[in-house]
Amino acid sequence: MVCHEVPVIKENVRGGKGHVIFHYIMSENELMGHATMYARVVIPPHCSIGLHQHIGNTEPYYILKGEGIFTDADGSKVTVHAGDICKIECGESHAMENESEEDLEMIALIINEGPKE
Repeated sequence: MVCHEVPVIKENVRGGKGHVIFHYIMSENELMGHATMYARVVIPPHCSIGLHQHIGNTEPYYILKGEGIFTDADGSKVTVHAGDICKIECGESHAMENESEEDLEMIALIINEGPKE
């Protein structure tokens, strides 16, 4: 099945600046409880996703295009580029900023924490 969803524009995501565009790859229902979001995310110049914590899930980012500033769980900031992976553990926080003049594009996948063995 091929899906061509209409992009969703959200303002001030997680308290961030400006807007962010979400191109959902699969719906939450299609993810069957294993994840809550799978999307290509576009952060326009001078916009951001604010610092937020993940309880019961994790959210790796895979950078497709552009340059961003990733804030890690310990508050450190690192510049990321295409091919980089930004990973956090369940319970940790993170944020992403685009201070460049080009769009930052990434894949974001919010994976639910599985049962403890």
